[in-house]
Formats: sequence, structure tokens, C-alpha cells
Amino acid sequence: MYVVTLTLTEQKSKAPDFMAAHNDWIARGFEDGVFVLVGGLKPQGGGAILATNIDLSALEQRVAADPFVSEGIATPHIQELAPARTDPRLAFLKDDAA
Repeated sequence: MYVVTLTLTEQKSKAPDFMAAHNDWIARGFEDGVFVLVGGLKPQGGGAILATNIDLSALEQRVAADPFVSEGIATPHIQELAPARTDPRLAFLKDDAA
């Protein structure tokens, strides 16, 4: 499992122009079963994604295709997370092999 953070850059003023495409990119991540959580980072802005069922190389390619990343609006950081203990409601995250 991976935690992806998107940190806004000095190009963040371009975000409204690419928001629809960014939201479409997020929707595809959910449709493909890769994204299980997406949310905003508070208070500084930017976003975070919890990704599963994908290997690092494929995730890097997927993140590079985000219009916010390709347009320089956000800088991504991908961190692998190996869950050791979960609430029973999130047990599927611990069992993820990717």
C-alpha cells in the first residue's frame, strides 16, 4: 500500500483550470480499484491518496499522469506503507499484497 501526497507548488493558481481533469483522474483511480481514500491536506492545501493493489512502478506512472503533476501544480511524494495492525474494518488493507 502507498500513501501519495501532492504538495502544491507556486503554480497552484493554475489549479482551477485543471480541476475537472484532476477529478477525472481521481475517479479513474477509484474505478480501477487503486485508490481507496483521497482527501485534502489541512491547513496547507494539497492532497493525499491511499493507493493499493498496484506496484510502485505502475503507481509512479499513474501519478505522473495526474494533470496537477504534469502541469507542475503539485509535486508528488510516494511512500510505501506496510500495515502491521488495523481496525477490523480496514483488514483488507493489511492483506494487500501490492
